[in-house]
Amino acid sequence: MSTTQTRIYLARLAGTAVFDSVGDQVGKIRDVVVTSRLTGKAPSVLGFVVEVAPRRRIFVPMARITSIEPGSVVTSGVVNLRRFEGRAEETLVIAQLLDRRVTLIESSELVTVQDIGMTQERTQEWTVSRLFIRKAGSGFGRRGETVAVEWSAVTGLFSESEQQPVDYLLASIETMRPADLANLLQELPQKRRLELIQGLDVEKLADVFEELPEDDRVEIMSELGLERATDVLEEMDPDDAADLLSELPPEQAEEYLEAMEPDEAEDLRRLLTYDDFSAGGMMTTEPVVLSTDATVAEALARVRQAQLSPALASQVYVTRAPLETPTGKYVGVAHVQRLLREPPSSLVSGVLDTSLTPIGPAAPLGQVARYFATYNLVALPVVDENDHLIGAVTIDDVIDHMLPADWRENELDEEG
Repeated sequence: MSTTQTRIYLARLAGTAVFDSVGDQVGKIRDVVVTSRLTGKAPSVLGFVVEVAPRRRIFVPMARITSIEPGSVVTSGVVNLRRFEGRAEETLVIAQLLDRRVTLIESSELVTVQDIGMTQERTQEWTVSRLFIRKAGSGFGRRGETVAVEWSAVTGLFSESEQQPVDYLLASIETMRPADLANLLQELPQKRRLELIQGLDVEKLADVFEELPEDDRVEIMSELGLERATDVLEEMDPDDAADLLSELPPEQAEEYLEAMEPDEAEDLRRLLTYDDFSAGGMMTTEPVVLSTDATVAEALARVRQAQLSPALASQVYVTRAPLETPTGKYVGVAHVQRLLREPPSSLVSGVLDTSLTPIGPAAPLGQVARYFATYNLVALPVVDENDHLIGAVTIDDVIDHMLPADWRENELDEEG
């Protein structure tokens, strides 16, 4: 193997592209797998966790790595696309070891692991050789000194006896998509997963919950505590929050609803009355609703809101007052693409698509799917028997309900 340095620090490899022997990119490094060994022997570096498209993490052993250069890692042979599943004796460097507090043997001082260096032995085996650590600060917000020490100069590297900070892990996932972060959570040991969950802000955690399989989000929900759990529910899209509540024991779901803001809880109670595989069960109660005198400029300002999904931002709905669902009488829908061609001062009600007929909340999944396919829609208004807008179904929720219940866990696991 060729390397530009005798020692490679593992935190710096996160996000590095991995190529095969002919130069095609395989994926990107997301973590490094190590394992402790007998007393006196350096921990062994087993291989890399590599993310390949779409959203699959696989294991590439060090024996397959032929080159590690700045910005690229090259692997030989055929890559096994089986999903990575860590073993009990294995530890992830980025997810579990960075930010870990360890003890300097010489001074009994608590220090924090900032990076881990590996070196290739004469036997071609890769082992952990040095640790880059940070000592405690001197107070007044001053950061402590950073030094490099031999791996054997500390104790507690593979111990999980205390709460572990997640500063580095949070920094490494800052730009990660919610679906990818959901995959990461499923791979972490329970203790580390809980530490990461506690470090995430409510908005990001809500996005992640919407991407987790049913069993995982029910389990994690029980670990959050009542206040944080209700904060997450209020931040989630109403249809996803209602799906989550329907998966919980009725008494637990009711406890969360009682603790929520009354108007938020009311929306969820209404959604819970519909069948899961109906338009009412799939819809969100928070589409973009405008009055009959709203201008194009107002409409475009509303759809610019960052929290809107692309599907919800693709069209706006015009109704009579009140403008909160359930609204007053439904008037029509305007497509944003059409609004972009109109003068800002024009009324939205003047460019409504009168050919798009709303659907009722009891419409089954098959009927909704055919409607989307027939008219090439990404969102569809849902009205009640009195022609009041009560929500909108988006194409992502239709696809989600059409896929097998375990599609998030088993995506691409079956070849062909």
